[in-house]
Amino acid sequence: MHALVRKIRAIPDFPKKGVTFRDITPLLKDPQSMTSAVTELITPFREHDIRYVAGMEARGFIFGSLAASALGAGFIPLRKPGKLPYQVSSVSYDLEYGATSLEMHVDAINKGDRLLVVDDLLATGGTAKASCALIEQAGGEVVACAFVVELNALGGRDKLPGRTVHSLIHF
Repeated sequence: MHALVRKIRAIPDFPKKGVTFRDITPLLKDPQSMTSAVTELITPFREHDIRYVAGMEARGFIFGSLAASALGAGFIPLRKPGKLPYQVSSVSYDLEYGATSLEMHVDAINKGDRLLVVDDLLATGGTAKASCALIEQAGGEVVACAFVVELNALGGRDKLPGRTVHSLIHF
């Protein structure tokens, strides 16, 4: 069992009955655990010439910006619709109940830029798949996707075929 598991709090029946929410705030509260998580997220990719780390709103911003700093790379926020102030490109994707989209500034990356996609959690994989599509439609190359927690039973990894997926903790 991974040492960071004890820093992930299980909250039953949140946000609805039958769901166990995996709360990362105890991990974030502990500087040693947070540093360890970021180090473990990026270690496999240190020699992969990562130019940017892309993080999905909202908790992906936390780990993504820390990972970018540790890699000496820039950070690209992937946001919910209407949150970015400049011209955006967008990718729509399905959620369990409905659809949404992710946006990125049109000038965020250049053709051939190599990116690491980072988020706190891989669940069904819809947001991660959309993130990769958004980056690739802009001409970027997704080197890998890295997550602190992966919920194996939800099959998110299956939505990322052919991609390197690195997760620290599996539930």
